[in-house]
Amino acid sequence: MTEAPSSQPIQVLLVDDHAVVRAGLANLLSSVDDIEVVAQAGTVALALEKVEVTRPDVVVLDITLGTEESLDSLPELLRLGRDPRVLILSMHDDVDHLQAAFAAGAHGYLIKDAATDELVDAIRILHNGGRYVHPVLGARLAQAASAGPADDLTDRERDVVRLLALGHTNQAVAAQLYLSVRTVETHRAHAMSKLRLTTRAELVRWALDHDLLA
Repeated sequence: MTEAPSSQPIQVLLVDDHAVVRAGLANLLSSVDDIEVVAQAGTVALALEKVEVTRPDVVVLDITLGTEESLDSLPELLRLGRDPRVLILSMHDDVDHLQAAFAAGAHGYLIKDAATDELVDAIRILHNGGRYVHPVLGARLAQAASAGPADDLTDRERDVVRLLALGHTNQAVAAQLYLSVRTVETHRAHAMSKLRLTTRAELVRWALDHDLLA
């Protein structure tokens, strides 16, 4: 855990639609000398109200609030709170959700099953002007960023990647390309290895970035 700075407490707004989760986070943070939970909210509307009234330093924001996507309200939350630092809490451990959060204006992204120390560290880092990405996702993001160019693939591998990225199953790809399922799986494995990708979500993002889905 990073060392606590000797200054007034970091004021935090907790936003999560589960009261038990909010209570647990508040109880956890209350034991940290340099952090103070100034308000809690369980909906987007209440979060917008609380952030405008309390003007917290850091907002710990669940990525999904019931049926609402909190990222949609992030620009308004930042405006009303006069640009607080925002740490997204999420069950999603994929690069797509991470990139969407930062694109919406978030400053940090933490997986919900992270260790206690990670949450405290993330809040402190954001308050000090930095950004925070859960270590596992940071590694995946770096891996995705270093993915190889489309020219690394054979024509058949490009065909397989394109159809998979469009949502087709291995069986459907095999039928369309007149290949066996095993051959499709082999092409897919070779392509993923060449591009240094590990998940289908990363493959879809790569295909979009390289205009293979047009």
